[in-house]
Amino acid sequence: MPYRHLLVLAGALFFSPCLWGQELEPRAYLVTPIGTNAVTITYQYATGDALFDPTLPIEGARGTINTSTFSYYRSLSFFGRSANFTVTAPYRFGTTTGSVYGQPGQAYRSGMASPAIRFAWNLYGGPAMNRKEFADFRQGRTLGLSLKVVTPWGQYDPNHVINISTNRWSFKPELGFIQPLGKRRRWFAELDGGVFLFTTNNDFFGGGTRQQNPIWSVQFHLVRLLRRRAWIAFDANGYFGGRTAVNGTEQLNFQKNSRVGGTLGYLLSRHQALKVSVNTGAYTTIGEDFTSIGIAYQYFWGGRR
Repeated sequence: MPYRHLLVLAGALFFSPCLWGQELEPRAYLVTPIGTNAVTITYQYATGDALFDPTLPIEGARGTINTSTFSYYRSLSFFGRSANFTVTAPYRFGTTTGSVYGQPGQAYRSGMASPAIRFAWNLYGGPAMNRKEFADFRQGRTLGLSLKVVTPWGQYDPNHVINISTNRWSFKPELGFIQPLGKRRRWFAELDGGVFLFTTNNDFFGGGTRQQNPIWSVQFHLVRLLRRRAWIAFDANGYFGGRTAVNGTEQLNFQKNSRVGGTLGYLLSRHQALKVSVNTGAYTTIGEDFTSIGIAYQYFWGGRR
């Protein structure tokens, strides 16, 4: 398979989970040949006004959070269209300082965060293809649909106000659009829009209940394919909503935030790739004004002949 197609393939396989609207994932709707597999190991370091859950009743919070994630990707045919699913299992540890109900304190947490699964389906621009057909394919205008499900199976203790997991289900339906720019198709504009929906945490701190309104999000990426082995992207997002209610009492924590950053992907070999990303808060009304640096290693194989 030519390096151009390997580069596109490697760019499509990276997936790393983030908290809610923080997501900045370029090339999330690229097409891959059916039967492709990939395992990815990601490390992410975040520091600043960051919490495990940014809508908790904590003031003046600052934190340092480390996240290691293992993910598995598999592409398939779904009603004759290109599709894929990704399963992620994150482990998170870090320290947060701040005031809880006016009392200063510090908390260290370490454990499994919430596993997630994402299913993406190409609606336009990407029929299901084997490796031979994919070698003649050039990514054009593309429309994709995805559903991400975040489980409540991470570490959680209702006696702690700060937890790694949130003890609830979360769902994110999303539409993704890719538009190639120029005749050579080395530039791509990507626009993704979705909404996070949350179930109720019925075992919140102190034995209460905690509900959260939807968080609406939009991502924009400008991607440039570089020579043979690399690609680079400018990333930006915006997200709003997420006001919570504890025991029926609405909290003053409506979010209206945005982030900007950049991503570099590099093809190490025919089966290995590396991705480095950096992003930071651009506009923040509550929480999440932090800087994040991530690095991901990926090994991919397969593809039906």
